Amino acid sequence: MFKVRKDEPDYAFIPNPEIPEKNQYGKSIQLVDENDPLAGKSLNINNDSSIGENPNRYKQHGFYFNADNCIACHACESACSEKNDLPAHLAFRAVGYVEGGTYPNYTRINTSMACNHCDNPVCLKGCPTRAYTKFAEYGAVLQDPDICFGCGYCTWVCPYNAPQLDPVKGQVEKCNMCVDRLEVGLKPACVSACLAGALDFGVIETKPENCDQLETTIPGFPPTDITQPNIRFQQTRSLPREMTRTDSIPLRYERDEQGEGAYHTKVRKSENEQRAWGLAKLSSRENPLVVFTLITQTVVGAFMLMFLGPLMGLEMLRPEAHPVTYPLVLFALLGLETFALALSTMHLGKPHRFYRAFNNLRYSPVSREVAGIAVFYNLLGVYAVLTALPDLFGWLPEGWLSGLTSAAGWAAVVTGPIALYFMHAIYRIKARPFWNHWQTLSSFFGNMFNLGSLLVALIYTPVLLSQGLPVSTMLPLMAGFIMLGLIIEMIGLAFHARDLNRNGGEGAASQYVQQTDFGKSCIARNTGLFIGLLLMAALALTTTDSWLVYSAWVFAGTVIVVSAIVGRALFYVLVIPTTMPGAFFWRNKGFEEHARESGLADMHQVGVVPDAH
Repeated sequence: MFKVRKDEPDYAFIPNPEIPEKNQYGKSIQLVDENDPLAGKSLNINNDSSIGENPNRYKQHGFYFNADNCIACHACESACSEKNDLPAHLAFRAVGYVEGGTYPNYTRINTSMACNHCDNPVCLKGCPTRAYTKFAEYGAVLQDPDICFGCGYCTWVCPYNAPQLDPVKGQVEKCNMCVDRLEVGLKPACVSACLAGALDFGVIETKPENCDQLETTIPGFPPTDITQPNIRFQQTRSLPREMTRTDSIPLRYERDEQGEGAYHTKVRKSENEQRAWGLAKLSSRENPLVVFTLITQTVVGAFMLMFLGPLMGLEMLRPEAHPVTYPLVLFALLGLETFALALSTMHLGKPHRFYRAFNNLRYSPVSREVAGIAVFYNLLGVYAVLTALPDLFGWLPEGWLSGLTSAAGWAAVVTGPIALYFMHAIYRIKARPFWNHWQTLSSFFGNMFNLGSLLVALIYTPVLLSQGLPVSTMLPLMAGFIMLGLIIEMIGLAFHARDLNRNGGEGAASQYVQQTDFGKSCIARNTGLFIGLLLMAALALTTTDSWLVYSAWVFAGTVIVVSAIVGRALFYVLVIPTTMPGAFFWRNKGFEEHARESGLADMHQVGVVPDAH
């Protein structure tokens, strides 16, 4: 147990006030009945089997932040970091701020934020390894770094920057509510260290002394409907109509004068808007996912076309038509997907723990995606082996081999698109509006059609031409599928841009960054898609069987593939989460980029890890 000092001040102890039955979200504050078999168990803190005597041990606790009092001294950050022995580049609690007004009437509002131990912890549901647990004791959402394999998905879905991915250790860690202190009746270390009385702690919906409000939001705080966070605010000072962030995220917060006076997230546009290429910024930690998603979509589309092609009149795609080429293509697809899967593990902080991705099939979209792709991958392998090496299965009863081959093929055709649907579901995150749009699905399925068909066309055309066989019966249909995929993607992009600008907030900010910092790259991507569509339309009308036609296909394919790579890279670097405001030097993407470019990141005390993975 945590050792309580003899001279511990009274303000460090958790009070025992009158407690309501429900919180503001309608959830019961009493998490488990005192007589429940789950109650009365030890948390085994530091292998101590003792049980805390806190009378409110099974009630939901939470933080209270009084913005009127916070002076941004960062004592809470320091206390948290000291207690948890954190390196300079991690902070479970961080102080950010927004500001507004003009001199001399300038106003700044600070916000100290850690994990809010939510009623609906999306980190818990999203984690594929089940490293998270919401305990009945204090309602604490705790995470086990030893179980985590460092995918970082919890950092995507959390709107509050609570889970912290440590690129050095390759794992996620977060605020643990100082449950060891709670067990002996003490408030968390950050609260006890607060100099100005801005930060407090207790059973949720109970007011600390000298406080008047129990608000669930504050300017700069993300929507509460995502997770129903257990934090309450007080902010009574008058604020300007518009508050802006000091970090590099182009967001501002504007008060609704005609409504209840709540602040709404708006785009903060620069006075000197200029389109740039931003090519250096296209590279990100998600580069392995760029390759993984594109290859997987290509493989699924190519296999579906090869298996279903004969049913559409493409006789040259029958296994019997080209008994050497067909199995070689199947094994090439299998090899491509093997490479993609191996590369996807490089996105993990602990690649050797990849097998833990299956641990949360019930809730985590990551687990379902991995399972879906694994099923498709194995079915593809079975189909490839049965097709290429039938002599190995001569011992099977007559008719069984063809039946098993057909069953494996049809099962792969069905599970491939399902796997891509699960892949898209990973990105339908409320905390990341740029991704949370049906365009993600249209992009993934569009690439399945165009890249898969393109691959098959570029492989089979030289085979047919070298054998003196016509390609004019195959290429128009292939061009049609490619055009279908391009049209699907272009329609999705158009609606995506329209809807983001209409809805405003972080999604519109991402769209604004796409039009400015990456404006030229975005135009190049859109132009490439359009040119690819025009070229395919022209090639679809071509009936000439020649190597010149194949050269045109190679050129068109290069344009389409480059556009797809640029588009997928933009997909990852443009997203702006519904996150808490940072400060000028801390949790500021702009400062992090500057620190890496200037060499400041080499000084560990700066708190920026050199860009490596």
